[in-house]
Amino acid sequence: MKIGLASDHAGYYMKKYLAQYLKKEGYEVIDFGPDILKKVDYPDYGARASMALSNGKIDRAILICGTGIGMSIIANRFPDVRAALCYTPFLAEIARLHNDANALALGGRIIANELACEIVRVFLETKFGGGRHLRRIKKIEKLALHRFEK
Repeated sequence: MKIGLASDHAGYYMKKYLAQYLKKEGYEVIDFGPDILKKVDYPDYGARASMALSNGKIDRAILICGTGIGMSIIANRFPDVRAALCYTPFLAEIARLHNDANALALGGRIIANELACEIVRVFLETKFGGGRHLRRIKKIEKLALHRFEK
């Protein structure tokens, strides 16, 4: 599975930590930046990873800024990206099980790296539940398609 990572300066160290964790677990990691610690704008890097996810070049995205809020907002602007801001493993599980989230937003200033690894693990291992949840996802897609057709 190809995992795209992106951050701003507030999520830089967590991104590096998660990259090592994911590689150790056998995932292919694509780092969308930044490459060095400097003040940057989260939309620039969140958009790179979200575009790759939208275009099918990666299977999942993990996006990190100070709170995760900004990254979740930019990610959800792209077609077929369903980003969830998760601070607990339970939220990550539900995001996958009920919402088929394919992007995970994390707050680098909110949670510890060890907890982030557990959230990521649950996010990547949990399968989408389908059933009534699929019907709801299709409704979301139809509404989003209408937005893009304007």
